[in-house]
Amino acid sequence: LPDWTILAYDRRGYGHSSHLGPPESFEDQTEDLLTVLDGRPAVAFGHSLGGDVVLAAESRRPGSITSALVWEPPQPWMPFWPADATTRGAGSDLEPEDRAEWFMRRMVGDRIWDRLPTATRMQRRAEGHTLNAELASLGRGPVFDPARVRVPVLVGRGGRSRPHHRRGARELAAALRKGELVEIADSDHGAHLSHPAEVAALIRRVAGVPTQV
Repeated sequence: LPDWTILAYDRRGYGHSSHLGPPESFEDQTEDLLTVLDGRPAVAFGHSLGGDVVLAAESRRPGSITSALVWEPPQPWMPFWPADATTRGAGSDLEPEDRAEWFMRRMVGDRIWDRLPTATRMQRRAEGHTLNAELASLGRGPVFDPARVRVPVLVGRGGRSRPHHRRGARELAAALRKGELVEIADSDHGAHLSHPAEVAALIRRVAGVPTQV
């Protein structure tokens, strides 16, 4: 989206915001997004937990988000969510650093993880305490109410994603007032990494902007 003004930030406890430490509650994440937006209405893209943050922010402050694409936001409070999912506490018996590595290996695969620079792997492992805090916040119950989200939302899923992510996306799209399910057939949970052009086209679509050729 080179012709767009893009506003991105590191969630507290990650990257350049590592010094802020883990969030104390999920509401911290929502308030952080609203603070970063600073009253400027935005078309939002939220991947995974970022999708939860986007939907919660729009619910909390209507008008802050004009439309959104959320990609497979985790919903561990749903009854079909598997017990072995990370968001249901899987891996919590590991030390925070080891759990962060375990989580990343599940996300990107052993081959990609092992090819990351040593400094990057150390940074990801150091974020284990933040990861634990975030996952714990999702385990306390729903962090947003779909009925309170009044803007158009595309709910994305990958054709190769895990069954609970695919079902969660379908049920979320149906529960939203202006939700629509979209799919990238040969992608998985990391569609923004494997299929950036397709994801960008979906963002343009939900914003009502013609896709560039």
